[in-house]
Amino acid sequence: MIIANNVDKIYPNGCHALNQVSATIKRGEVVVVVGPSGSGKSTFLRTLNQLETINSGNITIDGTDMYDKKTDINQLREEVGMVFQSFNLFPHKDVLANVMLAPMKVAKRPKAEVEQLAKKLLIKVGLKDRMFNYPNNLSGGQQQRVAIARALAMEPNIMLFDEPTSALDPEMVGEVLDVMKSLAAEGMTMVVVTHEMGFAKEVADRVLFMESGQLLVDSDPESFFDNPTNPRLQQFLSMII
Repeated sequence: MIIANNVDKIYPNGCHALNQVSATIKRGEVVVVVGPSGSGKSTFLRTLNQLETINSGNITIDGTDMYDKKTDINQLREEVGMVFQSFNLFPHKDVLANVMLAPMKVAKRPKAEVEQLAKKLLIKVGLKDRMFNYPNNLSGGQQQRVAIARALAMEPNIMLFDEPTSALDPEMVGEVLDVMKSLAAEGMTMVVVTHEMGFAKEVADRVLFMESGQLLVDSDPESFFDNPTNPRLQQFLSMII
């Protein structure tokens, strides 16, 4: 589903955010990306839907070359849902309207069809009784679940999560992770940047470790956590586990 080949990202200030990063993510895989702050995790994730452009290398999404001049990047983005740290919900619209907006405005789908889908998705994320609430009447965990439903409303083939629980109070983290676990169990292709090591151990098919813009480790969870051979990864794990 995703092939990143020798991806480089250099910011105008000279920061080499991604340095020859290559990774392949298969259909239905859950890949978790971890590493210290400033390691390039979020930058890498954002290159996968061209929220960040790259300086060199290549990225292919579901067989489409993202940087081919013929590629309609907006159409490609419809296949790649993204959930951010901040919820970015429209405060003047209720939960149902937030979820319905993109399929109606971007995909031009009929209102009745979209409303049915949105209600189904809100039930899926455990918000059946909150459809007509406004975002400021929801907890952080509930708002993030709305954001997940909103991304799913475009019926993407891939879901990207950029530290989706980092802005939440600890007691709200579990409810968001449970929704993500259910998506993984259904076979959704997912790339998740997170500090939640328990989620990585339980759900990930592979775990990537980044440091200073480089991908240092690409491993199955068992080897990653129980038998790490990379010295920098050993140091990282010793400080967080």
